[in-house]
Amino acid sequence: MNIRIQSNQTKFQKQITITGSKSESNRCLLLRALYPGLTIENLSNSDDSVVMEKGLEITSGTVDIHHAGTAMRFLTAFFAVKPGAEIILTGSKRMTERPIEILVDALRQLGAEISYENNQGYPPIKIKGKQIIQNKVTLAANISSQYISALLLVAPSLENGLILQLEGKITSVPYIRMTLSLLEELGVQTNFEANTITVKPLDDLPMQQLVVESDWSSASYYYSIVALCEVGTTITLSSYKQNSLQGDSVLQEIYKEFGVESSFKGHDLLLSKVKDVSKDTVINLDLSNAPDIAQTIAVSCFGLSIGCELKGLHTLKIKETDRLEALKAELGKLGADISVTDKTLSLKATSEIKPEVAIDTYDDHRMAMAFAPLALKVPILINDAEVVSKSYPDFWKDLNSLGFQIEDL
Repeated sequence: MNIRIQSNQTKFQKQITITGSKSESNRCLLLRALYPGLTIENLSNSDDSVVMEKGLEITSGTVDIHHAGTAMRFLTAFFAVKPGAEIILTGSKRMTERPIEILVDALRQLGAEISYENNQGYPPIKIKGKQIIQNKVTLAANISSQYISALLLVAPSLENGLILQLEGKITSVPYIRMTLSLLEELGVQTNFEANTITVKPLDDLPMQQLVVESDWSSASYYYSIVALCEVGTTITLSSYKQNSLQGDSVLQEIYKEFGVESSFKGHDLLLSKVKDVSKDTVINLDLSNAPDIAQTIAVSCFGLSIGCELKGLHTLKIKETDRLEALKAELGKLGADISVTDKTLSLKATSEIKPEVAIDTYDDHRMAMAFAPLALKVPILINDAEVVSKSYPDFWKDLNSLGFQIEDL
């Protein structure tokens, strides 16, 4: 589905309800599979969470998680520690190009039985689940937090728990703390001191409910919309927590530089445009702990005709696409002066945005949603717009409710 999107409005007073965080939902789903007494409220309706939930129900045969990177990492750990499971875990063509060797090697350190079906280090992988007795493993600290979280989530179900030693500088602390906080909410004893994480075993779990907070990554697109609108714009989002476990909640601080203030009324998050941004502004950010919002921020800067210098983006190379090269290509089509390395992005201020440009999305939900706010400035085209279902299926409907005009091509 290719669409054309534009907006004649540049000032809003609207409310949007966003479903649960994909990151939290997938963690909760795995924990529920380990401890069936757990119930979950406000579960994400994203494609990723749907395939995660279905995958957890399978005990033998092939599990295809399509584009869901989180599900690939989490299910690898889950099946490896599930005695009796015999699974081939695979996904889309892009998924077979995304490395899994770091996690497989860590699980093998613990005694897991995992082999590669085709290319060494990449899915599909064959997993024979078994009881894990060993409890010590070492990993590089600068890897994707999903590898670390995958191990931490299954740790309470292991006979002797887990002692995880991280070597070097840790780059994804918020997502690690999200995982540990969820475990602690269930009564699991954890300790995170210096570069060592310890998780104690938990044999049984009484009936309990976890409430998933709405997704801060999804909120980022509304921060961008408010930033590109007139002073006086207010968009209210629900349901959020001021002291969130999600790393992307750093949006509250980052978008102050864009003239957007965040405030809370209960679990409602109010985004308000309070001032315009000077055209000589250059946004300097290290996004090591929140790389998923890099696309949104770069597009916000381009739409406001300001520059940015973003670093800490090394994990974007192995996402649904190479997000740095994708940003360079698509912003370049629109007239941006942009350069990237393997972990940085530099954008110079430009005053003109080319209209009616078709944005390719590369099977990446965040490419589609990050570029959508530019419709406040010029009409744009989004190719394969249905890709948003990976994390936010209602995105186009919600933008339409704000007054954006969206038509199929």
